[in-house]
Amino acid sequence: MKLELRALSVRHPAAARAAEPVLRDIDLALGSGEQVAVIGPSGAGKTTLLHVLACALQPAAGRLALDGRDPWSLGTRALHRLRGTLFLAPQVPPLPPRQRVVTAVLAGRLPRMGLWQSLRSLFYPVGIAEADAALARFDLDDKLFARVDRLSGGERQRVGLARGLVARPRLLLVDEPLSALDPARAQQALESLTQAAREQGATLLCTLHDVPMAVRHFPRVIGMRAGHIAFDLPAGEVTPERLRALYADRLAELEARGTPQEGEMQPPRPLPPASMVCR
Repeated sequence: MKLELRALSVRHPAAARAAEPVLRDIDLALGSGEQVAVIGPSGAGKTTLLHVLACALQPAAGRLALDGRDPWSLGTRALHRLRGTLFLAPQVPPLPPRQRVVTAVLAGRLPRMGLWQSLRSLFYPVGIAEADAALARFDLDDKLFARVDRLSGGERQRVGLARGLVARPRLLLVDEPLSALDPARAQQALESLTQAAREQGATLLCTLHDVPMAVRHFPRVIGMRAGHIAFDLPAGEVTPERLRALYADRLAELEARGTPQEGEMQPPRPLPPASMVCR
C-alpha cells in the first residue's frame, strides 16, 4: 500500500481547541512494500502518527491518502473495508487474559471473515496451522494453546506481532514492539517481522526506541521531534551528530540503548528467501 501525507496536522479529540497540534505540517510518502523505522524522543508524536495512518484519528488539516484515496472522504462501508487492510500492533496488545493464544492470534483474521465464521471461531478456532506457523516465527509455537494470562509481557508482545502476520494487511503499523524483549529476542523479533512483511508484500512502518536496532534492520529511518519530522534518511546517513540533535534534551533516552557507531550505519542486507510453510 502506498501512503502520502501532505501538510498534515493532528489534534487529539480530547484536547482543548487552543492546544497545539500533536503533529504539525507532516509531509511523508511511502511506496508499496517499503519498510521504514520511526525514531525520536518520548512525546515526539510517533504513536499518534501510527493512529492517523490506521484511520483511527482524523487529521485536523492537510491531506492523508492511502493508495491515492482520502479515507475520510469514503462512506462508512468503504472506510470499514479499508481499515480491514490495515493492522496496528500497539505496544501493549489488547489480549483478553482468559483467551487462548491460538484464538488471540487468529483474531487477526476477523476482518477477512464473515459473521458466521467469526462466531464459529469463538467456539473452535479455524486456521490453527496458520496461527502455529505465525507463532513459530517468534519462537512461541509451544504456547499455541496456553492462556494469555500465563504469558510474560514479552511473550504477549510477540503474540501481538504474530496476530499482525495472520491479518495479512497491506499496511502494517507496529508501535514499539521491543519494549519488553531482551536483546536476543528483540533481534529475532525484528528479523521475523521484516522478513514476513517482505514475503506478504506489506508496507511496514515501525516505531522504535532502540536506535541501533532501527538503523540495523530498516533501510530508511525517520526522526521525529515535537510533532515534526526532523529528518527522513537512508539508514547509512543517520549519523551520531544527527541523533544527538534529534534527542537534544533527551540524551538519556538515546544513551540508554547506545548510539550507533559508524560501522553500524549501513542499510540492512537482504535476507535470503525463507522456506514457506504449507498451510
